[in-house]
Amino acid sequence: MTHAAIDRAITTPHPSAAEVIHKSTFSAADYRHNQQKIAQLMAQLNHIVLDKPQVVKLALSGILAGGHLLLQDLPGMGKTTLAQGLAQLLGLSFSRVQFTNDMLPADILGMSIYDQKKQQFEFRAGPIFTQLLLADEINRSSPKTQSALLEAMEERQVTQDGQTYPLPQPFFVIATQNPLQQAGVYPLPESQLDRFLLCLSLGYPSPTAERELLKGQDRRELLKNLDAVLDTEAVLLAQQGVKHVYVADVVLDYLQRLVAKTRASSEYHGLSPRGVLSLQRAAQAYAYVSGHMEVTPEDIQAVFAAVTDHRLGQRFVPAHVTGGQATQTIAQRILAEVAVVS
Repeated sequence: MTHAAIDRAITTPHPSAAEVIHKSTFSAADYRHNQQKIAQLMAQLNHIVLDKPQVVKLALSGILAGGHLLLQDLPGMGKTTLAQGLAQLLGLSFSRVQFTNDMLPADILGMSIYDQKKQQFEFRAGPIFTQLLLADEINRSSPKTQSALLEAMEERQVTQDGQTYPLPQPFFVIATQNPLQQAGVYPLPESQLDRFLLCLSLGYPSPTAERELLKGQDRRELLKNLDAVLDTEAVLLAQQGVKHVYVADVVLDYLQRLVAKTRASSEYHGLSPRGVLSLQRAAQAYAYVSGHMEVTPEDIQAVFAAVTDHRLGQRFVPAHVTGGQATQTIAQRILAEVAVVS
């Protein structure tokens, strides 16, 4: 992204969610149209990211819920491809930052530079001034640089030299991180992990999908051919539609029993109120993407591990480290122990 494009990102007005809602009303026809677009988007993304329909669905749910995504896996598993595909199909402005151990916060946020002609400092915006930021290999940078994203992820703004700059709306961070077993990585602190709505892993492809990769076209070439299915206004409207997905009391009872189970063990710290709200929001978004306007227990079960494991201290361990055996996560154990109906 050029400096001129970044500067335009600050000065160009983007429609707020309130403005979009003021101009539009929700109707059955609008809802059906949105569902058709979402189905079309997932079909195209599944053509790029092979054999991972559930990860694709969860990733889109996280975006429409207004949350940030953390993709953790070995290098070369398709994390960056998934992020770039989402950005292009959603019709959002996109920046990619490759995190390194010598990176400084100003490399992401921007800095004030003295203009000799004007004899004053001017803020030169960093790559964070975009609608979708790919923070590639975020855990290769120092904790100081990682923490530079906290305000942006939570408040959707950047503060430099006492001046606050709003970020474009909508604003998302999709971060990728490598396993802690690899050299040169810094574990993300709990406060940073809690800012990510969902944490997902792609895993190895099936033999069939891998054969298609070997015989098919390069994924990067396929990305170039993607056209936007949604745009900024459609994404903002979908986010508002997610908030209207109904959650019955009996479903909330089930959600709270799951949360209570996370707080009843000395093995891990329980889910915080922010984590609880994240779980509800993710379930609403998953229901919306699935094509219905009421959350079911199955929707909560579908998003539970992605929302909670990284908040409960579950660390990603690649399959080859465990001898190819997928260990049961904390969230999976809790789901198995808590009944849907009390």
